[in-house]
Amino acid sequence: MLAAIDAGSNTLRLLVGEIIAGKIVPQLYLRRICRLAGGFTEEAGLSLAAKERTLLAFQELAETCRQFDVQQISAVGTAAFRQAVNGEEFVREIRQATQLPLEIISGDREAENMANGVLSAIEPIPAEALIIDIGGASTEFVLCLQQKAVWSRSIPLGVVRLTEGFLSTEQRRQAIDDFLTALIIELTIICQSLEVDLTALTLVGTAGTVTTLAALDLQMTEYDWRRVNNYSLPLSRLQQWQSRLAPLSPVDREVLPGMEAGRGDLIVSGLAIILCLMQKMGSDSLIASDFGILEGLLLSMDESAQP
Repeated sequence: MLAAIDAGSNTLRLLVGEIIAGKIVPQLYLRRICRLAGGFTEEAGLSLAAKERTLLAFQELAETCRQFDVQQISAVGTAAFRQAVNGEEFVREIRQATQLPLEIISGDREAENMANGVLSAIEPIPAEALIIDIGGASTEFVLCLQQKAVWSRSIPLGVVRLTEGFLSTEQRRQAIDDFLTALIIELTIICQSLEVDLTALTLVGTAGTVTTLAALDLQMTEYDWRRVNNYSLPLSRLQQWQSRLAPLSPVDREVLPGMEAGRGDLIVSGLAIILCLMQKMGSDSLIASDFGILEGLLLSMDESAQP
């Protein structure tokens, strides 16, 4: 039995499963919203409260791995750990308390694993795709051609940072527009050099913002990753969700079928990133993938696929 743990800036997730004939067979999936990036500052890094929440969740996941007699574990920390002055120190604390082999991975390795996981869930696999992974502290973009990641970029724009760091909707909108304008300029140059039409790229989204929007649109009372994978969210539906969610309080948003607990104050910022990107790319739909970095990590442990 294999296990993958992704310590993101908002959510800590565990996937226990097997790889059979190159396909992921999930046995257990757990997610805990720890808001690791909550209270983050450049000077102090990760806050004490955020670390306490996250360490408790790590201890729970470690015990779950023992119960399932997991033989191999890949546990990674991403943007919040990379950006924090006390990130390495917290990793050592978690390792000592849980015996989990947690490591901080680079943005490039994060992008590669995420893309591999996402593409394993999409049918048919698009020949030319831009994958977007909206996290708590950063957002990752990966350009994939013929199932290969050929370009990736991480920007320090995540839903926790946006929600906590900007006082008004207008300030958040301006920050998103500034970052994505620069990103699209760079992506346009890359696409031109590769003779790829930017406007023809299939836009694929993963992580909590996208999967929650899919669950909301499906009005799920019980989350089902099978229904989320490959679900298409047209631009018009996303715009309708923006109009519906924006006037509501976080508490009122969280009573909607499909809304994940703890995401009520974050979903609007994530949706704003998506809509701004679609407008700049000229995209009319977003394909959702429940699979992502966890599944990519699991696939990377598949000995039968190693050269």
